[in-house]
Amino acid sequence: MSARDAPGHELIPRPEQTPEALRTALAVVAPSRLPDMRRTHDEALAKAVAWQSPTPVRSWVLIWARDIEIARRPDLSSRHLRATGDLEHRDPDLARQALRDLSTVN
Repeated sequence: MSARDAPGHELIPRPEQTPEALRTALAVVAPSRLPDMRRTHDEALAKAVAWQSPTPVRSWVLIWARDIEIARRPDLSSRHLRATGDLEHRDPDLARQALRDLSTVN
């Protein structure tokens, strides 16, 4: 295991849970996901207006804060990737373990 993959290693500090701080962090840890972030942000704003509620925007912030938390920590990112890949494994025990792993990573 490299120092980069050691538990607790962080690529960047944890960002504040604001749209701009999350966008800045994502640009560092997973820039290819920026278009998806923009799209889901626009969807959340549209829902907030339609529903006359801040709930969709709050949910958007929490979802992206979670995803950035995983991406900024290589140990979590590799565990998440491995577990996601094993969710539909032929071996039901391995698939169940993957689901347990995801619940601890997410």
